[in-house]
Amino acid sequence: MQTFLTFIVVGFSIALPVGAITVEMTKQGLKNGFFHGLTVGAGGMTIDLLLILALYAGFAQFLSLPFVQIPLWLIGAIFLMILAYDSIKHADQDIHLAGEKVNKSFAKTYRNGLLVAVSPGNLVFWVSVFGAVLADAYTKTDSSEFMLASGGILAGILLHDIGLLTLVSLTRKVMNRTMIKWTSIIAGILLLGFGCYFFYEFYMGIKVYF
Repeated sequence: MQTFLTFIVVGFSIALPVGAITVEMTKQGLKNGFFHGLTVGAGGMTIDLLLILALYAGFAQFLSLPFVQIPLWLIGAIFLMILAYDSIKHADQDIHLAGEKVNKSFAKTYRNGLLVAVSPGNLVFWVSVFGAVLADAYTKTDSSEFMLASGGILAGILLHDIGLLTLVSLTRKVMNRTMIKWTSIIAGILLLGFGCYFFYEFYMGIKVYF
């Protein structure tokens, strides 16, 4: 239990820095409400879970290879550019104020979370930083320690997402359509910035290794 609680704190700390997932969650939370924002987080956590399973299966070394990571920078950049374009172009669409009925598809929102999370930045973190922690937990006793550590981190991330979206939902109650529209535009610009950074990392990877 102590291991689980410790890693809840670790997972919460991991989720605190503002990244592309946080931006997309906030945007969806403002435009369509708490559960749509949480669905974005669920998409991101799905990728996190798959990476945990990959680490458990021993694929960490494969995932850290340059010829695996470099294409992922490009793929992540393209996905983020698409989401940024959509966020800016449709900033004044699909806005539902607090109390209004939301008809946006949860499947589409979940897909956005998946696309944002499929990034080498996320992959590199899990392999290099978190992978070492999990590897240590795995070798100390048995696989049950690994599972507790993994579950604790995912629980911490979920706790962060719920807390963030609770604040977003409260803020949403005092915002009008124009304010939400400009929030969506700003979110698109931030996603565009992340996309440009990914393109830069892809270029540097090509330059160094090829």
